[in-house]
Amino acid sequence: MTFSTHPTTAATGMRQLFDAQHLASRSAIAVPLAVRKDRLLRIKALLDASGPALAQAVQADFGVRSPQLTEIADLFVLRTLLSHTLKSLAGWMKPVKVSTPLYLQPARAFLQRQPLGVVGVVSPWNYPVQLALGPVITALAAGNRVMLKPSELTPRTSALMAQLIAAAFAPDELCVIEGDAATAAEFSALPFDHLFFTGSTAVGRMVAQAAAVNLTPTTLELGGKSPCIIDASCDLEQAAIKIAHGKLLNAGQTCIAPDYVMLPAGKEAAFSAAFAKAVATLFPTISGNPDYAAIISPRHHERLQAMLAQASAQGARLQVVGQPAAPSEAAQRQMAPVLVFGAAPDARLLTEEIFGPVLPVLPYDAIDQAIDYINARPRPLALYWFGTDAASRDRVLAQTVSGGVTVNDTLMHIAHENLPFGGVGQSGWGSYHGEAGFLRLTQQKPVLVQSKWARGDLFYPPYGKRFDQVMGLLRRWL
Repeated sequence: MTFSTHPTTAATGMRQLFDAQHLASRSAIAVPLAVRKDRLLRIKALLDASGPALAQAVQADFGVRSPQLTEIADLFVLRTLLSHTLKSLAGWMKPVKVSTPLYLQPARAFLQRQPLGVVGVVSPWNYPVQLALGPVITALAAGNRVMLKPSELTPRTSALMAQLIAAAFAPDELCVIEGDAATAAEFSALPFDHLFFTGSTAVGRMVAQAAAVNLTPTTLELGGKSPCIIDASCDLEQAAIKIAHGKLLNAGQTCIAPDYVMLPAGKEAAFSAAFAKAVATLFPTISGNPDYAAIISPRHHERLQAMLAQASAQGARLQVVGQPAAPSEAAQRQMAPVLVFGAAPDARLLTEEIFGPVLPVLPYDAIDQAIDYINARPRPLALYWFGTDAASRDRVLAQTVSGGVTVNDTLMHIAHENLPFGGVGQSGWGSYHGEAGFLRLTQQKPVLVQSKWARGDLFYPPYGKRFDQVMGLLRRWL
């Protein structure tokens, strides 16, 4: 199926596009399985045909980011999501029977799963294909119409997605709105049936405020300072390679990247050596290495440098791992990994989400000290624990709250389609992936079907002796 090949932009009338989708969603409330699968298969065909072009667009937007990184971190993730969703969708759509209490029998009850209507998606720049199309896939699977506002910081990728989607979908099914932060604000103020936002906590607050005007429910996938706890029982070299991978994937520009490491006091030098060895294994060179992504923009690079300068001025020790930047502008934004020891408690590195290849290292004397440190701060999006001591692991899991956890690795919980992904508190609310995402963007309508044998009249007025007898029996039964 082919439609207009002109990308949808804010200039075409954002409100008119919303109104068209809203009307379509109310005119065809029941969305059959075949229609939903057709829409998902069009996304799959788009990725199959244009995956390399999308990877090249991402590379151009970053300046340095290998197509292989986009293949594994964006396209492969979307392909697994599509495969799982297509296989599971028929089962997810079925009405769910629920048991009926004795006092309502012989009635029967079920949950009817229906589309919400029109879903808005505001996506970020760090994984500009995955974090745009992932929520779109889930929303389409749930039978919704979708409007997508991708990031202006990856303009080539956003423009290409707009072209590809416009060629494959009617505007009242799925459309893309390109534009800057002002456009995003206008977009967030539309009266969607649900608004899905991925980005920073600061912007997430503004999105939630805009949505609240319309009582639009939201899913906010935000950031946070995700701790990585190294237990005394841990093999440092085995942990270091996994921590380095999780921290340096996309040069640390990952919402669930380890934000800081906590380890037993006295292990700092051993961890430093193990981390340096791991970096050398993963990235034998930094500057000019396409596998090591550049920081997205000069402004973001300057922010990271300012954080390091402040930490150093306050007495922290910085250990740069890898080569200095090369002369070209893009390569200069390939920021070498930095370990930070002895950062002051009020350093920006310890109070703001880092979102770059900088890793503060914090020693602790006992595991309770690490737990208390984490619990004294906003709840993180992810938590990582390394070690072999099951009792210590279970203590951390029981006494901390986070959006998700991976034990003895980093990032991997996000790849499990049967695990909900989302934050808690300031790291976000609502979850998606797998059936959890489908249900997030679905109305589960409760339905009770009364039986012709029902005796609801036993509870009708006028109240008298018979009513008292019935209520007495029920009280004894309950």
